[in-house]
Order: sequence, then structure tokens, then C-alpha cells
Amino acid sequence: MLQALHNDAVGKLIIRLSVGVLMLLHGIAKLLNPGSLSWIGDQVASHGLPVFLAYGVLIGEVVAPLMAIVGWQTRIAGLLMVGNMVVAIFLAHTGELFALGRSGGWALELQGMFLFSALALVFLGSGRLAVRPD
Repeated sequence: MLQALHNDAVGKLIIRLSVGVLMLLHGIAKLLNPGSLSWIGDQVASHGLPVFLAYGVLIGEVVAPLMAIVGWQTRIAGLLMVGNMVVAIFLAHTGELFALGRSGGWALELQGMFLFSALALVFLGSGRLAVRPD
């Protein structure tokens, strides 16, 4: 019975689908609400960076999650999502980095989960259940 639960390919698929679908929903929300890209552009500009870098969020929250979901270049997809989350934390959440939320958990639980799940994909790859296993 316990031996049947040892399935690395299914575990990798679950991680790919979890981080990919949940991150993709954030990207879709940004596509449906272009004002959010303007806000990100303002954040980028306030740090002295070129505003066009704000569109990189679409790579990290649309393109990379789709890559992870289908299992194509999953390690690269994970790296793109890690980069996206590092930038998001730097631009919008540095004040919460060492803070606790109202329920006592880390204030950046969601961002941390995205960051570390994507980092796991960098090291694990896609597994066998992918368009292009790596």
C-alpha cells in the first residue's frame, strides 16, 4: 500500500499544476485589469527602473505558469516565476518581509509559497508526466 504512494512523477505534476495554475490566475487578473500593470509600472519607476520592465510580470505570471502546467522547459519556467516573485517582494512587500499577519502566520505566506514552490520546480524539473520531461 505505502509503496503505491511513492510516485515522484505524480508529486512533480501536483507541484507544477499547483504553482502554475495559481500563479496563472494572478496573471489573468492583470490581463483583465490593465490598471494593475500601470500600478506595477509606477512601482518599477519609483525604484528608478524603466517602466517597460512592468510587462515582465506577464512573463512571470502568464508565460512561465503555462510552461510549467504543460511541462515544457519546467526548470526555466520555475526560474522565471522565482524571478517574478523576488521582484514582487522587492517592489511591493519589503515592509512585510519580517511581519506576521493577523492570524499569526508570515505576512508573505502566499508570496513565499509561490517563490519556494517555483524554486522546487527549478531543482525537480517536470517529471515524466509532461509534454517534454526533463
